[in-house]
Amino acid sequence: MASVSATCLCLRASPYSSNTTTQGTRRISSTKLVSIPWKNSGFRSFRITCAAKPETVQKVCDIVRKQLALPPETELTPASKFSALGADSLDTVEIVMGLEEEFDISVEEESSENITTVQEAADLIEKLVQKKAEA
Repeated sequence: MASVSATCLCLRASPYSSNTTTQGTRRISSTKLVSIPWKNSGFRSFRITCAAKPETVQKVCDIVRKQLALPPETELTPASKFSALGADSLDTVEIVMGLEEEFDISVEEESSENITTVQEAADLIEKLVQKKAEA
């Protein structure tokens, strides 16, 4: 498996190899397509993710730590689930409000209901900040 930090390309070796070239196109998000020509690569699947900037993730961690009154020794990673940290629905609303204030954005209720991890929050923030800058 190969991976790159921030932009991640994961390739898994296939037990089947082919001598033909296959063009694979896959929708990665609502706006991006990725095409990769496959020729004797030995790989059959891939995943590309565009992760939020490390400083955005760190700010989200700081806000989550503050809102949930977590002790410094509590490990927070991008994969940390709010529920696993002891957050209930009210805590999650307060986290989202803290994020809105810190980043000067507005998170729609529909979007906020889908935020369950630090990474999801950071990715949504980056998307909203970029959208705001383009407007």
